[in-house]
Amino acid sequence: MAKRQSIDVPGARHVNPIPSACRHGPFVVSGAISGADPESGAVDPDLDAQCRAMFANVRSVMQAAGGTTDDIVKMTVWITDRALRPILNKHWVEMFPDPQSRPARHTLTSTDLVAPMQVQCDLMAVLGEG
Repeated sequence: MAKRQSIDVPGARHVNPIPSACRHGPFVVSGAISGADPESGAVDPDLDAQCRAMFANVRSVMQAAGGTTDDIVKMTVWITDRALRPILNKHWVEMFPDPQSRPARHTLTSTDLVAPMQVQCDLMAVLGEG
C-alpha cells in the first residue's frame, strides 16, 4: 500500500471533511472516536454506555483498516472528569485483558466535549508487525 487511504466508519464519522482514520502502509491513525451510535449518531448520556459504544467504534475502525485491536499501540482518551476513570478503566480492561499486552494510553480531562458526550479517544496502530 503506497498511498494514504482514508477510512470512514459509522459511529466514528466527522461533521468536517475528516476521515474516521487514515492508513498509510502499516500505520493507522484515527481522528476522534466517540461513543456515538453507528446507526443513529446519538450519544447516550450514560458514561458506561458511551464507553461501550466508543470501544465498539474503535473495533470498527480497526476492522475497516484491516487490523484488530491487537494492532493498537497508543490511545489518547479525553474525559470530562478524572473521577470517571473507573468506568473507562472497566471497558479498557475488557478490550485489553492481558496486562502484558496493552497499548499505551494517555487520559486527559477536557471541557471541549459537548454534552451529553463525556468521553472520546483517538488511536495509533501498526498493522502486520510481529
